[in-house]
Amino acid sequence: MTAMRFFSDNAAAVHPAVMEAIAAANQVDTAYDGDALSQSLDDAFSELFETRCEVIWIASGTAANSVILAHFVRSWQGVFCHEEAHIEVDECGAPTFYSGGAKLMPLPGIGAKIDVDALRGRLAAIRKDVHQIQPAAISITNATEYGLAWRPDEIAEIGEVARGAGLKLHMDGARFANAVAFLDCAPADVTWRAGVDALSFGFTKNGAMMAEALVFFGGRGGAGARELKKRGGHLLSKGRFVAAQIRAMLEKDLWLENARAANAGAAALAAACGKRLMYPVEANELFVRLTAKEAARLRTAGYDFYDWGKDAARLVVSWDQDAGAVAPLAAAIAAL
Repeated sequence: MTAMRFFSDNAAAVHPAVMEAIAAANQVDTAYDGDALSQSLDDAFSELFETRCEVIWIASGTAANSVILAHFVRSWQGVFCHEEAHIEVDECGAPTFYSGGAKLMPLPGIGAKIDVDALRGRLAAIRKDVHQIQPAAISITNATEYGLAWRPDEIAEIGEVARGAGLKLHMDGARFANAVAFLDCAPADVTWRAGVDALSFGFTKNGAMMAEALVFFGGRGGAGARELKKRGGHLLSKGRFVAAQIRAMLEKDLWLENARAANAGAAALAAACGKRLMYPVEANELFVRLTAKEAARLRTAGYDFYDWGKDAARLVVSWDQDAGAVAPLAAAIAAL
């Protein structure tokens, strides 16, 4: 039996419009990021975010996060993040590697949102001397590692702390589209208007083949970001194929349409999970209580998902799985 996949939106199909855009880009143009598609990204994102942006394409989310953070911090400095943040748990030390040694400084918080009081307390406890790591940035994830959307006022509170301490604020937006779709707000409201300096805008999980965007708000990210990308081996010779994917996702708000479809599928699945839910479902991820025996029954029936600690599982709905696609799994969970 073919597994019905709910383990990761990384495994989702590429949207047909993206495939068409890749094919259309298959013609001679300037190499690297000098092509017309790459050069159009600044204006396209500036219109979307209602402010001037500098945008750099890159092929993976880990590289996007790492290049931005390495751009913001020096090797002897640190980055505040949640203790379960992707950069802390799932990127094999890449942010530290790219920055030449900068330390990640984990903080607690419910649902993988940094607790602002814990942030303030940690900041106050750091001596301003050469013996201690001095923070230079804060990184938050939207939607979080538990599928929760940061509200504009929550981000603004973190942003206020960042500005007061002279820190840069980075947002890991691997599922940024899902958060915006849930909040039904302007992208600007949960980024630069709330104090975010740079966003890793994820497209791969949401219908692209392999395309992410480094979005620096305020016109320019500053000298060094493109050099870090090149030095890290991410300046692809035929970069127009990455830029083509991003432009296709922005066209007619496909990025938002896909996210809404994934969120709707997750909401339909959540209704069947009921009290099994460990967190509210605000994007396309569900964290549910399942015993090992129950998980085995679902897998025997052909469903594929990640275990998430003892007696828990993570289910992820992709852009190409609507309410109808998740109905069989919903029925199977309801029948447990």
